[in-house]
Amino acid sequence: MTAENLWPVAPDLTPSGTALPTLWLVRHGETEWSRDGNYTGLTDIPLTAAGEAQAAAAREKLGHMNFDRVFTSPLVRARRTAELVGYPDAEVLPHAHEWDYGENEGRRSTQVRAENPGYIIWNDGVPGGETLADVAARADRIISAVQAGCGTEMDRDPGAVPIEQALLVAHGHFLRVLAARWLGLPPDKGRHLALATAAVCVLGWDKHTPAILRWNI
Repeated sequence: MTAENLWPVAPDLTPSGTALPTLWLVRHGETEWSRDGNYTGLTDIPLTAAGEAQAAAAREKLGHMNFDRVFTSPLVRARRTAELVGYPDAEVLPHAHEWDYGENEGRRSTQVRAENPGYIIWNDGVPGGETLADVAARADRIISAVQAGCGTEMDRDPGAVPIEQALLVAHGHFLRVLAARWLGLPPDKGRHLALATAAVCVLGWDKHTPAILRWNI
């Protein structure tokens, strides 16, 4: 996958004449808890051997992109994934961590649903953890940083020098919320964006409209 088969011949432009930014996303590779279906928020557990292999394979999906900025969650599973995709010095964003699952942390999702058959995290949230609005606010901060100086709705620093390519390595639920917010949608619409471990996604534009260019590859 290369930039040539992602961008239109005439890209959408910022007020300064550069192309509007594209945000690449990588979910971290497999951990024991993600493999077993446990809610994994702030617990800092490493990748499995399979997860390391997944992350190394994701490097090929990124191709030879020249990123202006590369970000990672502070959690070790994301930082190690960033290293394996070729960015050991990625900028750590403290607010790019996974949803704080509160009392559900470490529990299997099947167990939670067995106790409460109607439970859906996008509707019901998590007991003792972050609200979905909290997660969305953290995602918005990243989107605003990537779109700074671009004259977009999420641009909070119109005087900034725009960037064109950014990469974020983070977590399943967080990246799904971020993608929904990039599109200008409520954060719960992230429910429609299933995301596998070490998957690569690309967020960009179509005629100045925020768009998903690639998802879950």
